Amino acid sequence: VQLQASGGGLVRPGGSQRLSCAASGGTGSDYALAWFRQAPGKERQFVAALRWGGGRYAYADSVKGRFTISRDNAKNTVYLQMNSLNPEDTSVYYCAARIRWTTNYGSASEYGYWGQGTLVTVSS
Repeated sequence: VQLQASGGGLVRPGGSQRLSCAASGGTGSDYALAWFRQAPGKERQFVAALRWGGGRYAYADSVKGRFTISRDNAKNTVYLQMNSLNPEDTSVYYCAARIRWTTNYGSASEYGYWGQGTLVTVSS
């Protein structure tokens, strides 16, 4: 599986941004697709995950109610809609995939496929 993330940029506090992650090389219904983020000097942090075939969604507490993860099966793309952004959301955002959904979806070490990061900067 190859992943290509895009959509980062400069956003004002309170604004919105949508990230995309295009997956190629095939995805199965039990695949887990996730977003992580990493700020300078900090560890990579789980943001959100979904099961490609549906039925499973998960969010970090810090983004619940503000971020939404979704997918477009026809386009083989996963999205991260981010609303009410604040400076603490400034990070490089990475999409990741694993072949099977896991209850340990929040651990970066569970994912074997990673896209390149896309930088989101929230600043006035």
